[in-house]
Amino acid sequence: MSESQVSQLREAIQSAITENPVILFMKGTPEAPACGFSARTVAILESLDQPFAAVNILPDPAIRQELSALSGWPTIPQLFVDGELVGGCDIVTEMYQTGELAQVLGLEGADSEPSQPEPAATEAAPLRIENLLT
Repeated sequence: MSESQVSQLREAIQSAITENPVILFMKGTPEAPACGFSARTVAILESLDQPFAAVNILPDPAIRQELSALSGWPTIPQLFVDGELVGGCDIVTEMYQTGELAQVLGLEGADSEPSQPEPAATEAAPLRIENLLT
């Protein structure tokens, strides 16, 4: 990959993060997560009725490489809210359990104690970014 292509990819990732209030870089799609960590993170967002954009990092290994270089976070999934990295599955799960995630997302009733969601397919598909980063 040329320096120009790397730069374009990094700019596309940064644009996606900036343009979407909540965006999840994950393995697979919200409808078909390709790993348990991505599935759990999707389940948490869906249990909060939080619309989010999603980017599947699997079609192009360069997406993961440039995302990690940009965020400074080595693992996938990566959740961003208002342009800021929230973290991966473990951090999102912990924040969900304490109610902090709902507060970060600015959701009503953020003070209530949530239950632990299990990854499951739902009928309402969240906003997605289709192959934006290629």
